[in-house]
Amino acid sequence: MEDKLRTFLKDLFGEKILSEYTHRGQLSFYIQPQALREIAVALKNDSDLKFDFLTDITVVDHQGQAWEKDGRFEMVYIFLSLKNTFQFMLRAKLPENAATMPTLSKDWACANWLEREVWDLMGIKFEGHPELTKILTVDELVGHPLRKDFGITYEMPQFSHNSDEIEVVPDNPHH
Repeated sequence: MEDKLRTFLKDLFGEKILSEYTHRGQLSFYIQPQALREIAVALKNDSDLKFDFLTDITVVDHQGQAWEKDGRFEMVYIFLSLKNTFQFMLRAKLPENAATMPTLSKDWACANWLEREVWDLMGIKFEGHPELTKILTVDELVGHPLRKDFGITYEMPQFSHNSDEIEVVPDNPHH
């Protein structure tokens, strides 16, 4: 299956496939970020490969690492072919000042929620997403808490279900 996938990607997308990487038996292909949707949809629609299950979308923050020069953020998309019982990853590196990917929400319904989670926690924008709003953090929270440069806070965020129990502290700028 690996050879079939490798041939498919290199024949159809050539220069959009930047490199291949295998770690602990997991195959990954680094791609040009803006080519994501084109590549993913082709993999989904190919009758032999049939990568029809988007398992997860996540991102790694490389701030402070030697390889940050290649892009602070590394997007990771995990695809599974149920037909072939084979899983692999598409990866794309993004600079901090252009942390944007095309949305996959039109092609995989689960991408809607996965992309919202990545945006909320890491600040990656998804072009064409129908409703890129917070999903895990409170509306009042400024910033993206899983970024390495997000300040450590010791204040527990207050949620609307316990608003009658919130103690307002006069010198607290968050209230």
